[in-house]
Amino acid sequence: MVVALDVRQNDHGDLVVTKGDQYDVRENEKEGAIEGRGGVRNLGKPVQLAARYYKEGADEIAFLNITSFRQGVLEDMPMLQVLEESSRSIFVPLTVGGGIRSYTDPVSGKTWDALEVASRYFRAGADKVSIGSDTVEAAEEYVASGGKKTGKTSIEKISHVYGAQAVVISVDPKRVYLAKKEDCKNANHVIVELDEDQAGPNGERLCWYQCTVKGGREARDICAVTVSKAAEALGAGEIMLNCIDMDGQCNGFDHALMKAVGDAVTIPVIASSGAGNEQHFTDVFKATNVQAALAAGMFHREEVAIDSVKKHMKQSGLPARTH
Repeated sequence: MVVALDVRQNDHGDLVVTKGDQYDVRENEKEGAIEGRGGVRNLGKPVQLAARYYKEGADEIAFLNITSFRQGVLEDMPMLQVLEESSRSIFVPLTVGGGIRSYTDPVSGKTWDALEVASRYFRAGADKVSIGSDTVEAAEEYVASGGKKTGKTSIEKISHVYGAQAVVISVDPKRVYLAKKEDCKNANHVIVELDEDQAGPNGERLCWYQCTVKGGREARDICAVTVSKAAEALGAGEIMLNCIDMDGQCNGFDHALMKAVGDAVTIPVIASSGAGNEQHFTDVFKATNVQAALAAGMFHREEVAIDSVKKHMKQSGLPARTH
């Protein structure tokens, strides 16, 4: 059971945990939202919430930094302090994502390597780092080269030093609906058949999952399955598989996406985006071969307890770790 905390900086400069719909992280309240769902709200302090989830039985906690960095990543002291404080009292794996990349300081002109950035987070208490946009760019280069490794990508550098188990890739795809397979002009895209209740706006039952970068703001012409396979080949040890269409909807995980990626790779896949109740976890484990599942909003809003999810899984004949 993985609990994700989307961490951002509020107008006062404090780090807060927030949750929106379909990657919308602007503070607002949507008209007609039901019992706090919809819109974006600040839901608490990251260290305190993480400690609560650890006590309630979370198997892993992921801090996902969704703030646009006002300084370089290595000068992002608030997030480093969150990791340092959390690691003192939380004894399950801590993952941190957001900004794990090479960058150049706009003031000094000094360039920091992705490995240096990751190393600073590891020293602060992280067990794993999550790589997002850099993964898509690395996969594009890998495919274009015919499957050649350069040893220069963030995934390769970090996994070479810290091991594959320390590198999680975060994939943020969205559906591109198709009326028929011939409508897809790229032969590399893996086309997936959807259930009737997941059909597109015009009844489309086919789609491919287009990867995005920059927090979902920019789409790229490469599919989630291709990115996941390339990332595994480059040395990633785990995939956090999101779905923009399902994020914040509380209607369950995207089984078609989870199955397509899970069947294509050998490394663990974490199902993300869409959990709203206990049944959703049981359903995704039975319908796909994902090794873990992640939730955020339903735990933050205290609609569902971690323990109740695990009890439901056990009652359904599925293994669940207890503390």
